[in-house]
Amino acid sequence: MSTTTGATAPTSARARPAVTNLSEPAATAAIASAARLLHLPTIGAQAGALAEAAARDRLTHRGYLAEVLTAECDEREDRRKLRRVIEAKFPRSKRLEDFDATAITDLPPALLAHLGTGGWIDAGQPLVLLGDSGTGKTHLLIALGTAAAEQGRRVRYVTCAALVNELVEAADDKQLSRVVGRYARLDLLCLDEIGYVHLDPRGAELLFQIITAREERASIACASNASFSEWGATFTDPRLAAAVVDRLTFNAHIINTGTASYRLRTTRARKTPTNPT
Repeated sequence: MSTTTGATAPTSARARPAVTNLSEPAATAAIASAARLLHLPTIGAQAGALAEAAARDRLTHRGYLAEVLTAECDEREDRRKLRRVIEAKFPRSKRLEDFDATAITDLPPALLAHLGTGGWIDAGQPLVLLGDSGTGKTHLLIALGTAAAEQGRRVRYVTCAALVNELVEAADDKQLSRVVGRYARLDLLCLDEIGYVHLDPRGAELLFQIITAREERASIACASNASFSEWGATFTDPRLAAAVVDRLTFNAHIINTGTASYRLRTTRARKTPTNPT
């Protein structure tokens, strides 16, 4: 004669999930409430429209679920890209697809495509853009930085003068190590307008700390309207200038954007009337 215990015997099969038969308005309200609770704004906003599309296309329940989850993931990815771009603090929007590189002989399409993938950033390689004012350096710098940010990398754009001012203020407030550490953790530092202003010895030394902190570990992309031989005037100390050039050119991509104004060429192209024939 068998005896029983107080323990409940395990079931041999998993219980079937309970399904509630909700009216359409109640289901819509339940989806909206759950989407808010679970922080799924895209599902909350698009569930109805996707349900109608799923009915027209005769999707299965799994197919519909895949559609709404994919929509949420895609929207999150777009928001993440936008957040990275905003955090980079670009002064304006520039993209690679809007850049006309045909007039820059030092930038063949294969190299531009390679730079757009960001592989050089993963390898910690520097990028130096040299050329006269208006030749497209800043456009290319921002466009490559934007591409890197949208690929998920931490990017920051800053002019040389603004960075030096930030470092000087941080040093005065005894926050220099924190600021240097923040710049060192970036995947890509876009440093614009090197050579536009002369740096005093203290500012030049502080900038050198940033460059040294990223040496052979994290990429710096910089743009300058002065040749390397003229950087001594910017950094005042010839030895410091030589050390900066050495670090920014080792294993670097160096592109000369030339002397022909990119802005002037683009403006003329826009104003040129099309041939009616």
